[in-house]
Amino acid sequence: MEARVKLFGHPLHQMLIVLPLGLLTGAIAFDVLGLLTGNGHWAEIAYWLIPAGIIGGLAAAPFGLIDWMKIPGGTRARRVGLLHAGSNVVVLLLFAGSWLLRVEPRAPAALALALSFAGGALAAVSGWLGGELVNRLGVGVDDGAHLDAPSSLSGRPARG
Repeated sequence: MEARVKLFGHPLHQMLIVLPLGLLTGAIAFDVLGLLTGNGHWAEIAYWLIPAGIIGGLAAAPFGLIDWMKIPGGTRARRVGLLHAGSNVVVLLLFAGSWLLRVEPRAPAALALALSFAGGALAAVSGWLGGELVNRLGVGVDDGAHLDAPSSLSGRPARG
């Protein structure tokens, strides 16, 4: 099932999710560095990565919704897509809560850290679900895709 919204022949949702996932994962990494070193500078970097990741996630979401609406009802792909989307909403809410609790960016409260770590764990599950949609269920994959398909920039269909 091909994606509805593409840029240069590739699904826009799949391109956009990389940035928020990287930003939010980076926030966790910097929080861990802050905890390990006791240096609040790392936690402050995490503080700024979180809203950027949330904004990126919100930018990617509409394109995922557009693609999800194309999936036929009653299919496993439709159910997995709904679980993937719902998980991502919770991920963004967990990180938003973490960010709002960071009154002192260089010294986040334990609950703020717990929310971001929980958000990261759930993002890993949701990322797996997204991979299941694409790699196992073929959502967002060009019809007729194969190992010798022409470039997406050629204007020719993947099927030969």
